[in-house]
Amino acid sequence: MKKLNVLGYAIAIALASAVTGCSSSAATDEKTADADTLQYPVMTLTATDTILKKSYVADIQAHKNVEIRARVKGFLEKIYVDEGKPVKKGQLLFKINDQEFKVELSKAKAALSNAVADAKATELEVDRIKMLVEKKVISKSELEVAQSKLTADKATIDEARSMVQSAQNQLTYTQILAPYDGIIDRIPLKAGSLIDEGTLLTSLSDISSMYAYFSFPENEYLRYVRTMKTSPDKTSSMVSLILADGVEFPQKGQIETIEGEIEQTTGSINFRARFPNPQGLLRHGATGKLYISTKADDVVMVPQQSVFDIQDKSYVYVVDKGNKLHMQAFTPLTRFSHYYIVKDGLKAGDKILYEGTQNVRDGMVIKPKQVAKDAFIAMQ
Repeated sequence: MKKLNVLGYAIAIALASAVTGCSSSAATDEKTADADTLQYPVMTLTATDTILKKSYVADIQAHKNVEIRARVKGFLEKIYVDEGKPVKKGQLLFKINDQEFKVELSKAKAALSNAVADAKATELEVDRIKMLVEKKVISKSELEVAQSKLTADKATIDEARSMVQSAQNQLTYTQILAPYDGIIDRIPLKAGSLIDEGTLLTSLSDISSMYAYFSFPENEYLRYVRTMKTSPDKTSSMVSLILADGVEFPQKGQIETIEGEIEQTTGSINFRARFPNPQGLLRHGATGKLYISTKADDVVMVPQQSVFDIQDKSYVYVVDKGNKLHMQAFTPLTRFSHYYIVKDGLKAGDKILYEGTQNVRDGMVIKPKQVAKDAFIAMQ
């Protein structure tokens, strides 16, 4: 009887050990599986109201910018201004030697005096012949000849006067004046240089206000114009400018005009905005980034690092209730520097993989780590 009890105890202990071993093995396998499941950041999409800022490369030009060129040939006698200095309208900038032009003006005036004297003499002759014709001393044909000569002399006077005016203009052109207030650009020549008609002397920029030219893609142009017409409270013609050093220009600009044609090669259309420039900080030829702000209501935004593209289609990994990843295509309404605005394919409440798309695959199970909404907002 005791032998049977001992045997029974031995069997029971063996069974218990086997059960315990199996349970321990199962627990170990489960822990190993959990350890093999990698942790990835995920986020839950939400609908929100926001202000979208889209940047465009801006080409900054002066309100007025003209080349100052010589209108006559001669020696550059004197330069009255320096590069980069402000000038006033009518201020003397350059002087070309004028001795030759003074001589030409004197000749033209002398020719005019001779023409006037000849015409006066002819006029007296006409009066004398007219009196003789009335007395029938000479024929009427001689009067007609004299009158024709007077007409020719008067034409000569007109021609001489035009030559005087031309010479006067040529003499005036030896003094180059500023056509408006502005800033002098580089002066490539020095005093004493022989210059031809049309030689570039400098450029003059009126920088009291500046133009910023930028290009809109056709689809964004259409969206902007429609929004301005249907919901003017959601967008504005006022724009901001970030300069090349990353600092925002203190003055706001305003879109003034849109070009009449869309460029076929680029599929874009040019806009022009004007910025006041009271401190003269902006200069002709500068560059920057122009920003247009648009209000967006109840939109879903997806971070750029959550998106990957396959054959021109945009995808994210959606995380289901079992923490399994599924590829999900979506259509972006527009793309900004750090995020996409969703048109369709995703909705508020969807949980997506925040980053790490290159390290996962469809159907993979992950250990999710929720990304705080504040972190996503800060990322923008």
